[in-house]
Amino acid sequence: MYLKNAIKHFKLISYHKWLVFKLCCKIGQPWRGLVHDLSKYSPTEFFESIKYYTGDHSPITESKKINGYSKAWLHHKGRNKHHTEYWVDVDAPNKMPIMPYKYAAEMICDKLAAGMTYQGKNYTFKYQLEYWEKERKYKKDINENIENFITEVFNEIENNGINKTLTKRNLKMIYKKNCE
Repeated sequence: MYLKNAIKHFKLISYHKWLVFKLCCKIGQPWRGLVHDLSKYSPTEFFESIKYYTGDHSPITESKKINGYSKAWLHHKGRNKHHTEYWVDVDAPNKMPIMPYKYAAEMICDKLAAGMTYQGKNYTFKYQLEYWEKERKYKKDINENIENFITEVFNEIENNGINKTLTKRNLKMIYKKNCE
């Protein structure tokens, strides 16, 4: 069972990385797409992920349900700057600073690719916005400007699609409007 899960999980994260890479290329950040989520192949993240692999949602979610936490997530968020949680420091004067543009843009690509990966043929732009609206209700560890940036991007994607929204110029404009 673990070997089967290992193969399936490897394919899943590799497919996700491929989608992120393609989206990052659209916004002029191929390097961010290339190095995206390399930590998922580390033993800490990979082995927990094959143990809790389901195929229809993140193994991290499954581990949290069963154990109350995920060692893979704690490892992942501490090494990947495209996650808002990376930027939280409860002991700092500015507890949740604004993420730099390159990581915020990669985060958008990551969220889109995750939706596409797990939803497959059922993926819609409306799904992405609805998922974000549910997620943001529970997210306490996010800078308000970044939250507004994500919301505006996903609203624009629902209305205009990925090709019109995810351009280097447009994404940077939305970021500047919300974050600078």
